[in-house]
Amino acid sequence: MNELTIELSEITPRDFFGQQNVNIQLLKKYFPKLKIVARGNKIKAYGDEEMLEEFDKRLEMLLAHFGKYNKLDENVIERVLTSASSADYQTSKESGAVLVHGVSGRLIKPQTANQRKLVELTHKNDLVFAIGPAGTGKTYTGVALAVQALKNKEVKRIILTRPAVEAGENLGFLPGDLKEKLDPYMQPLYDALRDMIPAEKLEAHIEKGIIQIAPLAFMRGRTLDNAFVILDEAQNTTHAQMKMFLTRMGKNAKFMITGDPGQIDLPRRVISGLKEALLVLKNTEGVGMIFLDDKDVIRHKLVKKIIAAYKSIENRD
Repeated sequence: MNELTIELSEITPRDFFGQQNVNIQLLKKYFPKLKIVARGNKIKAYGDEEMLEEFDKRLEMLLAHFGKYNKLDENVIERVLTSASSADYQTSKESGAVLVHGVSGRLIKPQTANQRKLVELTHKNDLVFAIGPAGTGKTYTGVALAVQALKNKEVKRIILTRPAVEAGENLGFLPGDLKEKLDPYMQPLYDALRDMIPAEKLEAHIEKGIIQIAPLAFMRGRTLDNAFVILDEAQNTTHAQMKMFLTRMGKNAKFMITGDPGQIDLPRRVISGLKEALLVLKNTEGVGMIFLDDKDVIRHKLVKKIIAAYKSIENRD
């Protein structure tokens, strides 16, 4: 009897198998002539060689679907297993405006006109500036675009970075090693990723360097090829830091720079590298710029009012 073993790497077996192995039971239903065993992170099938080849092909389609959408149900399994060929089952165009099918099937897509424009600009340009106040979804949309590019194999890695500027806090007095000191500054990036990639898969990606989250200083001297790179909180870069970052762009790279010029934590008399870059590059071909505003705020409804209230004070000054 022939045997086929498939190991589930970067996928949580219990999520793929379903509650009480319901998805495995469906596989058995559609392949009654095979003996199918799911144990640990492996699926083993025993039977005729030709039937095993077909099972292998269909399982790969299911794994590809799960890798993209983090979800598998009876309808999906039926469509995959009954389609005439893999060409008849195209998942890449199903989502419409959906950027990523996140954890537990959560649909992640642009919520406002400016967020949709940000998506369009990113598809058309290799360097995009997304500027706007807190809560406008610029970082979250950027991370979703990066995850989408990784899942579609358009890039080989995601690199997320921030300048480690002390916003009234002293890094030296925080407990732990350098990583533990800096992780709180990177937390919003981790939060976005956890919405889009299952925990075990995210951890595996970070361990393998497929997803990298690091302070801006760690970008120095690198050439970032085949990567979707996001520089977050860019208003806190200096002239030298912004120039250094921009010149890291390698082949087949997408760069997105997000920031809020109204929340600069740099010392007085230090010019923001973000403000300068917007002026220097405003007419450069291949560079896209989108300015989000309080109409794009998708946090608590009070955030819009808070932004408007502060804006009125700043305008009086």
